Amino acid sequence: MSDTEADRHREKMEKRKAVQDAEVAEKTIEKGLLIVNTGPGKGKTTAALGLMVRALGRGWRVGMVQFIKGAWDTGEKHAFAAFGDRIDWHTLGEGFTWETQDKARDIAAAEQAWAKALDLMADPRIRLVVLDELNIALRYDYLPLADVVAALQARRPDLHVVVTGRNAKPALIEAADLVTEMGSVKHHFAAGVKAQEGIEF
Repeated sequence: MSDTEADRHREKMEKRKAVQDAEVAEKTIEKGLLIVNTGPGKGKTTAALGLMVRALGRGWRVGMVQFIKGAWDTGEKHAFAAFGDRIDWHTLGEGFTWETQDKARDIAAAEQAWAKALDLMADPRIRLVVLDELNIALRYDYLPLADVVAALQARRPDLHVVVTGRNAKPALIEAADLVTEMGSVKHHFAAGVKAQEGIEF
């Protein structure tokens, strides 16, 4: 790289830094966020688990409620057990609806999971709660959407909540502070690759 190119690059980055610094300085609000990870792509729960690791790294206490999952013994559950009482983990699903084939049982499991979610959200020691696959429970009308959204909106001001699962309802998206839609560009499952330990569970 020539001296001229290096100078041009430095000048460009100085201008970019000034713009970036000014934009960051304008942001002054600090609040608990309602985060929704949705979409057809892989990685919604994985992203929420990464946020849990970050929060634990900052000394926070966190909670996890899994609404649908329950049939598989997952690596993340074992890994997070190492944090002891800093994580409050509850797997209260019985598997996806096509596995249970019993709507009344699915509704009862979702109601139990939601009751636990409300308990965790009310615990002032917990700063982050992940509601894994809540979107699926809402999609199949296992829980009343309006009540769930109202409770999430009424959470205490410093509590962060992450909701995962495909097909997030428009009312939840509207209530959220941050919505990420995971796209599916290519998935190994379509090529016949099965769910693998350490990657999917």
